[in-house]
Amino acid sequence: MASELRVNTLKDASGNNSVATSVVSNGSLKAWRKYTCVTTTANTDSFNFSSITDNGTGDTNHNLSTAMGNATYTIMHNTQYATYSGYANTGTLTTSAFRTGVYNSSVAAVDVEHNFVHIAGDLA
Repeated sequence: MASELRVNTLKDASGNNSVATSVVSNGSLKAWRKYTCVTTTANTDSFNFSSITDNGTGDTNHNLSTAMGNATYTIMHNTQYATYSGYANTGTLTTSAFRTGVYNSSVAAVDVEHNFVHIAGDLA
């Protein structure tokens, strides 16, 4: 049988540094991923992602394990290189999937080894 803990505020062991549980729930990342798309597109490590799909050079689909509450969540996507630009294509943003791309300084699509995605927003 599952347990349930209901509290309004969390404090450290000395009773200081309190934070409302709503801050923890609403302010936490709802999903994160590190992935590669060199040679093969693969997940390196992640939380709340079910699958990843290679659509071509620098173009990747991401599917969430638990859907977001709406399609207005935020995505931060970046790469290992400061000269490369990682972006989230919001044209394909749904509550359970989105698409990212990576371009170099010449605006050519590229595959890079280290890519990072963070999702914030409300879960369904």
